Amino acid sequence: MYRLDDDHVLRLPDFETFPWLEHGFGTKRSGDWPNPLERATLRQKHSTRVAIIRHGGVHGDGDALVTNKPGLYVAVKTADCIPVLLVDVEHRAVAAVHAGWRGTAGNIVRSVIDTLVSEFHTDPSELRAAIGPGIRKCCYAVGTDVARQFSGWIPELESAGDGAMLDLTEINRRQLIEAGVEPAHVWGDSATGWCTRCETEWLHSFRRDGDAAGRMHSAIRITAA
Repeated sequence: MYRLDDDHVLRLPDFETFPWLEHGFGTKRSGDWPNPLERATLRQKHSTRVAIIRHGGVHGDGDALVTNKPGLYVAVKTADCIPVLLVDVEHRAVAAVHAGWRGTAGNIVRSVIDTLVSEFHTDPSELRAAIGPGIRKCCYAVGTDVARQFSGWIPELESAGDGAMLDLTEINRRQLIEAGVEPAHVWGDSATGWCTRCETEWLHSFRRDGDAAGRMHSAIRITAA
């Protein structure tokens, strides 16, 4: 589904069909991609705050960024949490989302789509969404209190006990569709995506490596108006 390019960045071929769009999911080997002078980031707090971005640099606390400014990457950092990239192909607006379990429980992708609608007149059915590498169900055991917060999307979690295996990728996929994104326009699922904890060669994982884990940028930008 994704291809690994010469810069060791994962690209989605479906996104590459838009000549005015650049994007990628970083890996252990992608260095300081994208260029810090060309990107905007946030101090991530596992929240549902969405920031509207007009220029580069660090823009306070939050976990999702949206922009329609050409030439500016919006970027999030992950090392097990789920990165989601969104593009409005009609109005040329983009978003980068950091969806940890708290952000996912708060339906951060819904907040992002609501922001795109209000700021850029986005039609959710015209959005394209890419879910990048994160910790998958195979490796993500959580306690009862955490698991039950997701029973609205995975009903069987209502009766889950300690050690339930949480599928954040699937929950974010369902939330995107619930918010109006066409199922065929959501790329990335638990069956085909890379698991950060399993993939030791290419991906950082906090659950695997603890404080020694690095971080990977996921970023997207419009190259021309």
